[in-house]
Amino acid sequence: MASIAQIELWPAEKVATQAAAQEAPNGIRYASFGETRVSETDLERLVGAVPSGLTPALRQRTYYFVPLTIADTGENLIAPAYTVELGDRAVCHRNAEFGSMEAVFISTRLVEDRFGLAFEFFINAAHNFVEAAGVPESFSSLAWSQAEAQIRGETSQDAWESRRRAQSLQGGTKSSAVPIDERARTAYFESSFSDALAIYMLSLAVDFDYHDLREREYPLLAAPALAERLRHVAGLFPVNPGYEFQILYRRKG
Repeated sequence: MASIAQIELWPAEKVATQAAAQEAPNGIRYASFGETRVSETDLERLVGAVPSGLTPALRQRTYYFVPLTIADTGENLIAPAYTVELGDRAVCHRNAEFGSMEAVFISTRLVEDRFGLAFEFFINAAHNFVEAAGVPESFSSLAWSQAEAQIRGETSQDAWESRRRAQSLQGGTKSSAVPIDERARTAYFESSFSDALAIYMLSLAVDFDYHDLREREYPLLAAPALAERLRHVAGLFPVNPGYEFQILYRRKG
């Protein structure tokens, strides 16, 4: 294993200049740099899972898959290889702007498996989409109807907390005379849609169990409610050729 003294950290802008970006069939731009330990085939499959319907909102972005993104020096630096010491200084991802291009550097060596890397990429792509295009009104209506029905749980800590804040003034009632924290509700729509979009894309690329997504101690959204959201997202952004969307409540066998 290379020692920290042998590894030269690259400025993110230099990586963006040197690493040749390519465009996937779905229109997503991406590049690989350094010892990522992700095969070209796996990377193509991962990036290709992003539905083409999302691409127009992501055209100004390029996703760079790198071993480690270092962000403890006041600037974005990239490690072309992994060491334990550098791993302790790394973050999962970092965004940067170079002129008109927006870059997302994703650390591939901070996750232990394909599932972790896939979710890190998809949650970034989902947030990037929401930043550029917002949340479809139809999804907001669905998510809020579930919240009003007091359906258990949510899809992430952010979604759970913003939902609780949005409904805090209501005290559990659905009366239209009771005010709603609109700022929190907007945050709830953004986080819950980003989550649903990321989980949808994850389901296209990786076989996983829903409970694997738990980050902290908060109640996960009830499976039927999540399925309803995912079917809605699939209707908005159909899968690309070569991918399949399905929901299994129990694994076969």
